[in-house]
Amino acid sequence: MSIAGTAVQGELSSLLPNLEISDAFEREARAAGYRFVAGLDEVGRGPLAGPVVAAAVILPEGYDYPHLNDSKKLSHARRQEVRDHLLATPGVLWAIGESTVEEIDTINILQASLLAMRRAYEKLTQLPDFLLIDGNRGLRGTIPERTLVKGDARCKSIAAASIIAKEHRDALMDELAKVYPGYGFEKHKGYGTAVHRRAIQTHGLTPIHRRTFCSD
Repeated sequence: MSIAGTAVQGELSSLLPNLEISDAFEREARAAGYRFVAGLDEVGRGPLAGPVVAAAVILPEGYDYPHLNDSKKLSHARRQEVRDHLLATPGVLWAIGESTVEEIDTINILQASLLAMRRAYEKLTQLPDFLLIDGNRGLRGTIPERTLVKGDARCKSIAAASIIAKEHRDALMDELAKVYPGYGFEKHKGYGTAVHRRAIQTHGLTPIHRRTFCSD
């Protein structure tokens, strides 16, 4: 099989200057003999509060939806529309993985993000045999992988994972806003906005606030 199966090779291939979303990476993996190609992405690396959430998605061959794109490029309403289409489409396999605030503080946000991605693909009803990972840091496990910088804007299965992860985490933060009122979690989702920082100064930290911010 000629496709890159190591993180180093994946990182080199991720530098291709192509930001048009397609299923080219999935097709390349299938052409190399892999059958179950999962896209992985996470959301929540930057906030001051809340977990980091990852999603793993295996799309059926030929899946197409006109509004599928990087979750950051879509409105909330459009993300929900695409998420609902993904979840209702036969053959789309998906799973969520999370790392807690305690884990983030213990192992750092990068390692917690990678842990959430591992948990996500391990929960799929079909274990993937190839991983397409957003970013430039691979999981370096036993499953062959390829990292893609800006993969959520280039690769359909990663874009799908970004949407499912984003919608899941947003809903989770909406629920946490009810547990910890006065912080505005339902609005900023835990990110360090001026409103959020003022709330911390007024009310102090909650159990869902991160205490450390080491990234490596």
